[in-house]
Amino acid sequence: MPPRSQLEINTASVLRLVKEEASYHREAVQQAERIKKLENEKSEDENREYLLQQERRALEETEKVFPSLKKKLHDIVAQLESLIAEEAAKGSESNVAEITAAKEAIAQAKTAEREVS
Repeated sequence: MPPRSQLEINTASVLRLVKEEASYHREAVQQAERIKKLENEKSEDENREYLLQQERRALEETEKVFPSLKKKLHDIVAQLESLIAEEAAKGSESNVAEITAAKEAIAQAKTAEREVS
């Protein structure tokens, strides 16, 4: 089995980061829902305040991940776009499938970015 090309590696990285970002967004939504549920509870549970504090802290930590994740995704997309340009300049027909997969990964990343923004 031949070694994977940089194009394949970067394409896989873009797809992984898109999935990772989507996962963090789902997690943030779930945490916000749990916070809202705890805030709306009328019980006198002594653990309630502690749980509320823990959930808020978890949400803050999840939200801290987004800027660095967004930067990583932006950087790898730029790198992948330059690799696509290099491969297209070579004119090799053997990499058509890899180039197509890379373009689809970039499209997914840009769609995910618009959905988040």
